Amino acid sequence: MENILFKNREDSLKQLIDILPIDEMSEESWIVIATSAGGVPIAYGLSKILDASFDFMFTYKVDAPKNNECEIAIVTETQEIIIHEELMKAFDIKLETIYDTAKESYNLYIKKYIDEYRDGKKIINMSEKNVLFVDEGLNTGLTMMACIKSAISEHAKSVVVAVPILPEITTHDIESIADDLYCVYSPAHFTSIDFYYEKLDDINLKTIKNIINKE
Repeated sequence: MENILFKNREDSLKQLIDILPIDEMSEESWIVIATSAGGVPIAYGLSKILDASFDFMFTYKVDAPKNNECEIAIVTETQEIIIHEELMKAFDIKLETIYDTAKESYNLYIKKYIDEYRDGKKIINMSEKNVLFVDEGLNTGLTMMACIKSAISEHAKSVVVAVPILPEITTHDIESIADDLYCVYSPAHFTSIDFYYEKLDDINLKTIKNIINKE
């Protein structure tokens, strides 16, 4: 069975555009924010189409003890935290431990990223703005949930999510707190994001800067 749905990020952007109400959205002003490095080309492309401001939200994952493949929480650059409560209970991790680790990750990593990427400046002001969060796809949705929480805490006017692919089960979590969710595919039996792309080039901090500064 052929499982490739997108040739690359450019293709997924085109397919996203097909399902987004671009004309309707263009009647309002938007801030488009990428929630991962891989989502930057797609988010940046949408920002140009919508004539919108663009930014990137830095996040960092808190892993389960002795298992760096299992994220139990996400902390954002606005210091919002989303916790996978079932995993926290399964690993018998105290809430205090997660918050302490998240704070440490913020100080050690996120601050460094902000300095390198934005010269220490805060993320774009989201207060009373329409915020469109974009990624190349979602696996668990934990990072996106944390970003949405950040936007809500920053008093965004509306919060919309646009992703090419995510698990069907994750759509319910996103829809429960976002104003709208647009996705091209949401398979019930989800594997991983890269499984559905023919090609996914690596995106690093330098690439992000080049994308933003290329004009």
